Amino acid sequence: MTAEVKKSGGDSTRPKSPQESKSIWREWISLFAFVVITGGIWLFAEIADEVVEGDMHSFDRKVLLAMRDPADAKDPWGPEWLEEMGRDFTALGGMGILIFLTAATVGGYLLQGRHETATLILVAVLGGLVIALLLKQSFDRPRPDLVPHGSYVYTKSFPSGHSMLSAITYLTLGSMIVRTREHKPTKIYVMIVSMLVTLLVGVSRVYLGVHWPTDVLAGWSAGASWALICWLIARWLQKHGHML
Repeated sequence: MTAEVKKSGGDSTRPKSPQESKSIWREWISLFAFVVITGGIWLFAEIADEVVEGDMHSFDRKVLLAMRDPADAKDPWGPEWLEEMGRDFTALGGMGILIFLTAATVGGYLLQGRHETATLILVAVLGGLVIALLLKQSFDRPRPDLVPHGSYVYTKSFPSGHSMLSAITYLTLGSMIVRTREHKPTKIYVMIVSMLVTLLVGVSRVYLGVHWPTDVLAGWSAGASWALICWLIARWLQKHGHML
């Protein structure tokens, strides 16, 4: 009896193997992702509700005008080179750049024979594009009219398509790169760069006067949520034997 108790106690206090610890860590990451997705969807819904009610107009005006020369609202804050950088950053979220990056990445994965990864990236980006267009048509919010637009626009304002699609594209591509790396600092670096590009694209849209700040916030929350959903799908597929 004593031997059995000791044996049982020894099993219960046995240190977890690296594989078990890794599995538990992955479960916690997935749980955290679910929480972030839920929070992102909730944030988008809250912003959308406030926008429809018109309660965020004062906030939008203050933030947008804060990025303008106090003496001349037509002129973005800062020197001319900063305004040119704003256009450079906003181009990183443009349809042409995002389509090129997506096509180049998908082509690379196809050459490696990783067809499921290529398909998942296409579903993430094209699915996000469809969602963004549907949301724009649903809310039909006019573009800001306080200042001249520093970039050509041809769709409605809410949510910001540049912000949403850059979040989807850069975060999805970043997460795919991270999945093939074991070096943790490299993983962190890649995701920081992905988030930084997404941040710069969104801020540049307000700086150039083509979006209200709430358009960008909604775009970020919706885009990040969709990117995380696709990331969870990738994890589920890999867990069930699919080679991503």
